[in-house]
Amino acid sequence: QCKPPLKVKDLFIDIQDGKILMALLEVLSGQKLMHEYKSSTHRIFRLNNIAKALKFLEDSNVKLVSIDAAEIADGNSSLVLGLIWNIILFFQIKELTGNLNRNSSSSSLSSGPSGPESDTSHPSTPSVERNMSVTVKDQRKAIRALLVWVQRKTRKYGVAVQDFASSWRSGLAFLAIIKAIDSTLVDMKQALAKSARENLEDAFSIAQNKLGVPRLLEPEDIMVESPDEQSIVTYVAQFLEHFPELEGEDFTDPDKELPIESTYVHIKDTPSEEEGKILILSESEENMYTVNHERSHPAPPKVHIHDAPE
Repeated sequence: QCKPPLKVKDLFIDIQDGKILMALLEVLSGQKLMHEYKSSTHRIFRLNNIAKALKFLEDSNVKLVSIDAAEIADGNSSLVLGLIWNIILFFQIKELTGNLNRNSSSSSLSSGPSGPESDTSHPSTPSVERNMSVTVKDQRKAIRALLVWVQRKTRKYGVAVQDFASSWRSGLAFLAIIKAIDSTLVDMKQALAKSARENLEDAFSIAQNKLGVPRLLEPEDIMVESPDEQSIVTYVAQFLEHFPELEGEDFTDPDKELPIESTYVHIKDTPSEEEGKILILSESEENMYTVNHERSHPAPPKVHIHDAPE
């Protein structure tokens, strides 16, 4: 989004002179940083550019632990990724869950996550600085807020989302969010007959082509034993920007227990090639769920489903 546009070919290399980092923060914050950039092959100038970017983040109360200019200038992959995650969390996830908060008069997070769009214009205001502080508690609240929103949007289609990891492997959760945005884009009954790979591919393709949500993930990223939580959180947060209306009921206090809904369901036979995937139908066949079953034990004739956070 820079003018002229900047292209990142290798994050760990391109970030080392500070230009990409300063340009990214300028676009996200709306504040001017690039005028302080000094182009040079000398390490001291590269360190100075990065230090200015890190100072900007610190002044915004974005907590950076063990991340210094030298490590970024050397392209330390772990710390570069840690830095980018903190930027994503502060400028995207915290801001978007703050939007949910502003649409809910009953939320207790009024002093919690909030976006930079209204805050950065008055950085010296004490209350604003408190709101912009990304503490560990804030991080958890922001992610929990996103999870609550996802649960509210997917439960109507019989998809139980308990976390930002294994709950997404079948692809049904991604499809349910898309259907909540535009019901004409997804047929959940057809999705139940497809493999996880097909559902994931469908979801990422539909989201990109129909909703304009950038394809940050591939099926292979999700079809693993422990999908990366931060990657899924980052991707799912994008859907908040594309949801047509944010209602007050979309967000409540993440620490408040949700009402428990339960139902008895029958196990439906599943082809052996669909490893770990078992489709279960309620007796009325109105709601359908996908669960993981340990194949070393025989499948029970009935399963009692509790739709609760734990």
